[in-house]
Amino acid sequence: MNFLENIVQNLDRAGDRPVLKEARADGLKICTGRELRAQIEQARKFARRTGLQKGDRCALLANNSIPWVALDLALMAEGAIVVPLYARQAAAELVGMIRDSGPSLICAGDANLAEAVRAAWPAAAGPIPPIMLFDEVFSAGDVKLQSASAAIQLAEQDIVTIIYTSGTSGEPKGVMLNAGNVSYMLGCTGARLDLLMAGHRGVESVFHYLPLCFAGSWISLLSGLSRQNLVTLSTDLSRLQQEMQASAPHYFLNVPTLLERVRRGIEENLAKRGGPVAKLFDRAKRLYIPAQEAVLDGQKRSKSGSGIWLALAKLAVFSSIRKRIGANLKALICGSAPLSRETQLFFQMLGIPVLQVYGLTETTAICTMDDPRNVEPGWVGPAIPGIEMEVGAAGEISVRGPNVFPGYWNRPQETEKALRDGWFHTGDQGERNSKGNWRITGRIKNLIILNSGHNIAPEPMEEKLLAAIPGAQQVVLVGHGRSFLIAIVTGGMDQDRVAAAVESFNAGLPHYRRVHRYYIEREPLSIENGMLTANGKLRREVIASRFAAQIEIFYREKSVSA
Repeated sequence: MNFLENIVQNLDRAGDRPVLKEARADGLKICTGRELRAQIEQARKFARRTGLQKGDRCALLANNSIPWVALDLALMAEGAIVVPLYARQAAAELVGMIRDSGPSLICAGDANLAEAVRAAWPAAAGPIPPIMLFDEVFSAGDVKLQSASAAIQLAEQDIVTIIYTSGTSGEPKGVMLNAGNVSYMLGCTGARLDLLMAGHRGVESVFHYLPLCFAGSWISLLSGLSRQNLVTLSTDLSRLQQEMQASAPHYFLNVPTLLERVRRGIEENLAKRGGPVAKLFDRAKRLYIPAQEAVLDGQKRSKSGSGIWLALAKLAVFSSIRKRIGANLKALICGSAPLSRETQLFFQMLGIPVLQVYGLTETTAICTMDDPRNVEPGWVGPAIPGIEMEVGAAGEISVRGPNVFPGYWNRPQETEKALRDGWFHTGDQGERNSKGNWRITGRIKNLIILNSGHNIAPEPMEEKLLAAIPGAQQVVLVGHGRSFLIAIVTGGMDQDRVAAAVESFNAGLPHYRRVHRYYIEREPLSIENGMLTANGKLRREVIASRFAAQIEIFYREKSVSA
């Protein structure tokens, strides 16, 4: 049985039980298993009317919604290849992906998105594919499932989606994933969730805010639809906290940026509040996190009496914080990029485990997953069953297994570079410890090589410096081919604090790893200003180009003291 057949059967078993909720400003829109099945059938009939054939591409351009889910499942069931696109991405970039994938049809969530694509479509590109709005797809209104649906004809090798990579260091590439990739991955995620929810009876509540056009987010959604879940889709990031509390989830997928933001918010709010509660929280944190880090680094735990302070903080502070984040939380799941060990320990201190996941779009989103029974902060867990991982030249991780994609859309040369002898070369650097857990240390393409020949992985240094500067939003190191490192620091922070943090950061480091200059940019890097990818990763080449003039001034100066 393939993953789509399993989901359809699960929806049939759900019947009149709610399986999806769509959080809106005017309330919740609830969809039962029976209603979602009816919408899927309605969308399948639409696909047949439009003449979509097996293997045709269909682009989905919309924000998260119940109709998005129904249309995605319906198109795959009809044998079409879904090309999900990010609604917040620049129109010119969207047009590039549409032209590359060559869809027979574009389905847009609203007229504004459709018009943005039409306006950006170059005349020289020829006619734009037909665009249909979601309202037109589901124009018949509420429908009831009258008869058995047409069979789902999917072989394991059939391509079901083309998901475009974020393009951190170049043009986005379309990653093809087949039915076998997805079916295998959902078996793995289901097994991990079974461990996490052991002993739980009844429906699992899941909150979902990440865009469904990203591979990890999509796999999370499909995992939820494959289980006895109630998935709440967030539609407004400005209402994230309220929607999250209302859904009372048992677990949900996150990116490090959000967890870092939640942590800073908790710490800043308590600092502003002051008084005994703030002092107790600060004392417990200063005792707990360094002690745990010492143990993880193989040092002996100091007898500091932290147990008493932690017990008091748990009663007076941690329980109320936990309730605000989610009273029912079994764990937070985090992927997309490595989470700092300190932040992972911070949530662990509050009594909320954070389970890390590592993977790429090319590996059907996942290579490793934390085992809920044995989490090692700072590491991203062991390889999932049936997956081989090894470290090769320059510390690059290679992966082999049924999760590895068959290739890039219309890019045979890129496919040959990435896939060699059955191994996918990730471009990520990492290591595995004696427990079998993996740690991601950097990205080969991001390596900064100074003109002295010293190689520097910027990510760990950026992470530490960011944590040391209150109010900073991002830290980006530059210096490739130069004689020293410069930091670009964004956000509304005090310059004296930046100077003090850089000085403290440099203490004890060899000269080539020190930050000798820093440039403060008040406007944070964002998707809108083109400095971040669609899933929030740094576009380093774009950033270096944007700040080239300011940075060049520092390199021209004779003095290099910080």
